[in-house]
Amino acid sequence: MAIEIKAPAFPESVADGEVATWHKQPGEAVKRDELIVEIETDKVVMEVVAPVDGKLASIAKNEGDTVLSNEVLGTLEEGAVASAAAPAAAPATASASGTDSSEPSTPPADASVTAAAVEADDSQIGPAARRLAEEKNVDLSRVTGTGKDGRILKEDILKYLKSEPAPAPAPAPAPAPSGAPAIEGPTSERVERRVPMTRMRKRIAERLLSVSQDTAMLTTFNEVNMAPVMALRSKYKDSFEKTHNGTRLGFMGFFVKAACEALKRFPAVNASIDGDDIVYHGYQDIGVAVSTENGLVVPVLKDADFMSIADVEAQIRDFGVRARDGKLGIEEMTGGTFTITNGGVFGSLMSTPILNPPQTGILGMHKIQERPMAINGEVVVLPMMYLALSYDHRLIDGKDAVQFLVAVKDLLEDPARILLQL
Repeated sequence: MAIEIKAPAFPESVADGEVATWHKQPGEAVKRDELIVEIETDKVVMEVVAPVDGKLASIAKNEGDTVLSNEVLGTLEEGAVASAAAPAAAPATASASGTDSSEPSTPPADASVTAAAVEADDSQIGPAARRLAEEKNVDLSRVTGTGKDGRILKEDILKYLKSEPAPAPAPAPAPAPSGAPAIEGPTSERVERRVPMTRMRKRIAERLLSVSQDTAMLTTFNEVNMAPVMALRSKYKDSFEKTHNGTRLGFMGFFVKAACEALKRFPAVNASIDGDDIVYHGYQDIGVAVSTENGLVVPVLKDADFMSIADVEAQIRDFGVRARDGKLGIEEMTGGTFTITNGGVFGSLMSTPILNPPQTGILGMHKIQERPMAINGEVVVLPMMYLALSYDHRLIDGKDAVQFLVAVKDLLEDPARILLQL
């Protein structure tokens, strides 16, 4: 029985996708829930798995082809056995252990857990792991996969890199023969590597360029004394983590809750422009910028106003883990009425965040830096953070933008006001 393999249903904000990688070829056996093909969209990489056991009968869309929502990618023959004539992977010309390439390769008994099978079957390598291995020139035959059915994950590559001893220094070049002319200047190769830009990176570039062309973006700055929040964290972090099942008390929970309260007071910052209309949102869906190998993604905390600080911290941690593993769904990346980005985790002291359209505001957090501050006529060293609010001046006046940022500052410098909504 032939079963159609279809692309996932894309939300309205995603027009189409692109076939990134086929992990199976026609004639190869597949098991239920085994990864067959990956679809890359503007926001995430989506995995398409086998609905039943059988073999891949045909491919309708090749790698690099554009696909629409629910479009047929190929067909699967249910219950069929893989063809004996299916092409086998070519033997490696040389292995890491130095095995003679002229010897025929014997298929391992368990292809899911051996290094040779990993080399011959690309489906045993996660997409994030594959990219990292290429960047670090990792020999995958030396890596043990801990994923399902022995699949190599990004964590396996990182573990291997940490355990691998540093390479021995290259031997000094032999002296030139007597009478040979000396070689002057550097002799190392000037290596360049050209790779196609991923669909996600291209889309990020297009969106960033459109922001500069289609919005009137301005940025206003302020600074906040983080001592009260830091004191609160220091006092309650242990009991907080114990009470909330290992969830750590960070800074993002305070910033998200402070932003929600400030957005209620300044609804224009929580609005969006749709053609000639202004859409005022009566809820706070806060996007949180997360850095991944493929670029910046912004998963959304839906109804953040009704979430506790513990809920916010747990959800953001989950976003970070799944973003790293490429497991975020499109539904988690769509929507959002306001965005918070934290360049401070990378050491940024001050920056100008770029709007995430159609939103009209984005809050930038930065590194906490001790600085001398004048307090009541005395100089005191305090842990300070610069805050940046970029906003669309077509909708938000400078006065509202400045007052919004001051409201966030006041709430963070007296965290009790967040709880009391003062």
